[in-house]
Amino acid sequence: MTPLALTPPAQEPVSLSEARLFLRLDQTAEDDLLGTLITAARLMVEAASGRLLVDQTWRIVIDRWPESGEIRLPLSPVGAITAARVYDVLGVAQPVAAEALQLDRAADPPVVRVVAEVPEIGRSRGAIEIDVVAGFGATAVAVPVLLRQAVLRLAGRWFERRGDVVGRDAEALPPEIMALIAPFRRARL
Repeated sequence: MTPLALTPPAQEPVSLSEARLFLRLDQTAEDDLLGTLITAARLMVEAASGRLLVDQTWRIVIDRWPESGEIRLPLSPVGAITAARVYDVLGVAQPVAAEALQLDRAADPPVVRVVAEVPEIGRSRGAIEIDVVAGFGATAVAVPVLLRQAVLRLAGRWFERRGDVVGRDAEALPPEIMALIAPFRRARL
């Protein structure tokens, strides 16, 4: 199973104005840097938590339909399946009927169940593509406050300590950031 990012979030979970207020910045001269740090912090928080924050479109590529009829998605939370297709023996994409796949949003990780007839696959690799929208919602308001705080504090940390800790933070996030993320991390057995 391969997840491919198709479209990034339309907005970040923390705005430039929120970050400037947090950092007590009156000027906008460093907005480009701050915006980059916010994006980088979001990506780090998403990786550490195993959750996508603001809605973004992803494609899940699999080789064949599972015998169990259940596909456990590597992304969380997932709000909707937007499209699905199967490549036939000629390499032509055949659409999968919307009613053939059922998304269980409550499962963690989310599960797609095959509940009706689906087209036969025609190639051995990457035969099935399922497009999904993953994230807590379309706007920053939908993102849990603790995760927004983690992004804000991490971006602020990097802004204030420019270059001093980014390398170490990439290896292991600071404990105060991990404490904010901890309630959202998926348990690994």
